[in-house]
Order: sequence, then structure tokens, then C-alpha cells
Amino acid sequence: MAFTDQQARQLKAKLDAEHVKTRKAHGLTLSYIEGWHAIAEANRIFGFDGWDRRTLFTNCIWTGTCERDYLAAYTARVRIYVRAGEVLIVREGSGTGEGKAATPGQAHEIALKSAETDATKRALATFGNVFGLALYDREQAGVRHSKAKAALSEPTAKGPWAVRSATGATEASFDKPVDFERALSKAMTGASDIERLFEIWEQNVAIVRELNASRAKLGLKPGFAQSLVAHLKSCAVALVKPNDAPTEQQTRQRPKIDKSVLTFGEPKRIRCKAHLRFVARQPCLICGRAPSHAHHVRFAQARGLGLKVSDEFTVPLCAIHHHENHTTGDERRWWEKHKIDPLKVASALWRQGRMPTKPEPVVHSDPGDPPTNS
Repeated sequence: MAFTDQQARQLKAKLDAEHVKTRKAHGLTLSYIEGWHAIAEANRIFGFDGWDRRTLFTNCIWTGTCERDYLAAYTARVRIYVRAGEVLIVREGSGTGEGKAATPGQAHEIALKSAETDATKRALATFGNVFGLALYDREQAGVRHSKAKAALSEPTAKGPWAVRSATGATEASFDKPVDFERALSKAMTGASDIERLFEIWEQNVAIVRELNASRAKLGLKPGFAQSLVAHLKSCAVALVKPNDAPTEQQTRQRPKIDKSVLTFGEPKRIRCKAHLRFVARQPCLICGRAPSHAHHVRFAQARGLGLKVSDEFTVPLCAIHHHENHTTGDERRWWEKHKIDPLKVASALWRQGRMPTKPEPVVHSDPGDPPTNS
């Protein structure tokens, strides 16, 4: 099976009745889930970087007016990509949407968004009840109603629960939630740098949410998830701020030095959001998908605590290859395998994006400045 055991359990779960909405249409009562909930469930089960949505086409099928309002109707077809291990699962769905507004532009925008959302929900519904598949059954046997939910004697979350490393590998499995909590806390404490710390958290946060949702039945303390989040923050602070770091008052009194002008200068870290947006608009260097993520080439400059390399060393990668790059142990070898020199591409994009009409970037040479997201 391509999905993990935890994902399989979540996809087979029933849809909570509290997420089911109804509306009247042509004398019938229709049940549906809202678009935001379907997307939130996809993020929860597949991961924020575990799935993508692409609109294949849209078509305006009708426009008109009603008194002072403008009307529009659209159809759309959407394709969903879900990464399950080494497998890429593709599903499609079609939808319609109608819009009514005071201006033509607003009417078309409302109708277009509605059609895309409808198509997205229908594509996701093929994955299981939690995405609304249960609503196509007249009996709605796949919907968990409040009375049935209260009558359940077994907890919704069932072990064993696996603690995963930063790369997603299973470190150990535990039958008791408290053992999972201790192991995850120990893994976060042992993280060697800030990036690895958050990678460990991202690999395990889905189970934390699952356990927190069933904490009463599992006998966990009310602040189960909050204590893990607090531990995550303390570990992050410890990694970014050394024990002998100066106090805030000492930092204010000490004059700042531009280390880039020293004999052995510290490399400048340029932050330019406009350039990151420009890079993200380019097609992926590996597969040509667009839009992309602005990926910072990690070996372009010396690593610093909590600091990314300068924004001038960014190249476009789609979500799939961006994740693949970050999970590889040797980024240089990864680029060599694809026969691409990322620094040469980054240099060309920097020259291209730094036209006179572009805003000047802000240069940070102080290592205390916050990094931008890669």
C-alpha cells in the first residue's frame, strides 16, 4: 500500500456530521462539505507538501444581468496529485459555479472560484468518506453522527504510534501514547540544527493531532499537544540562541559591525521578496511545472544558525522536487544527478530579475535577522 497505516486509517474513517452542511435546491435538500474543510483535510492527511492541485481548464458557459446585478456561470476541471511514498496518485473532478455581484468582474470571479472549488471537492471525494464520499450514499452510512460518536467505547486513535526521523524513517513504534510523547520529546531534544528540528516535528505532527483529538479516551492530560509544542519552541530557542548569548541590553549597547568588509568577511545575506516572487513564477528546473517554489541552494554560502543563504542563490523547483531536494542527504550530488548547475541558473535569474524597475533588496549582515521561507 502506498499510503502509511495512519493515512489509511484516516481515509477509511467516517465523516463527522458536524462538517456536513445542507442547502435547498429545486425542492430537494442537498448535503455537502465546504471547500475549506476538504482542503484542510487534505493538508492534515497528505501533508502540506504532499499534494498539489492544478486547474486543467475553465469555461464561462453563461453571462447575464438581473436588475442591477451581473450574473455568470462557469465549469471547471481540476486534477489532484497526491504523493504516497514513491507513488504519485492522480485524480480528476469537474464542477460548476455561479456568481452574482454588482460588477461583471466580481460575478466572474465568484463563479470561477466556485467552479474550481466544486471540482476540487469531487476529485478529493474519490479518496474516501472524510472528503465527502459518504454523502453520495442516500443512507449516509459513512457519516458519524453525534449520538453514534458518543456511544463509541473504543478510542478513535489506535496504536501503535511510530516516531519518525527528519527523513521520515520510522525510529520506533509505541503501544502507549505516553511512550510516544517521551520518544518524540527526546528526538526533538537531540536535533542537531533548527531545520532538522522542524523536519522531525513535521514528520510527527499528524500523530500528535490524532492523539490530541482522542486524548480524553486515551487518558492523556489536557495539555498533551500544548506541552509538545512548548518543548518544540524551547528546543528551537536553544538551537538558535547559544548559552553565552549577550543580553538584550548588551546587544543594544554594542555597535553593529559590517562583517562583510573584514579581511575574512562574513557573507552578506540579501533578502528580496520581489526576487523570490520572480523566481517562483519560473517553471521547475526538473519537470517544467509552474508555478514553483523559490529554493535556496544550501551550499552556496556557509551555513549559519537559523540562517538561509542569500536570496540571490535561489532557483525554481516545483513542490515535488523541492521536497525531494530537501530530503536528500547530499544536495550537490542531487543536482549533479540532474545535470544542472544551480548556481549558474541562480546567477542568471538574479541578473534577469534585478532590472532597474525592480525594488532594491534589503541587505542583512546581522546574523540575528530572521530568515525567509525557502
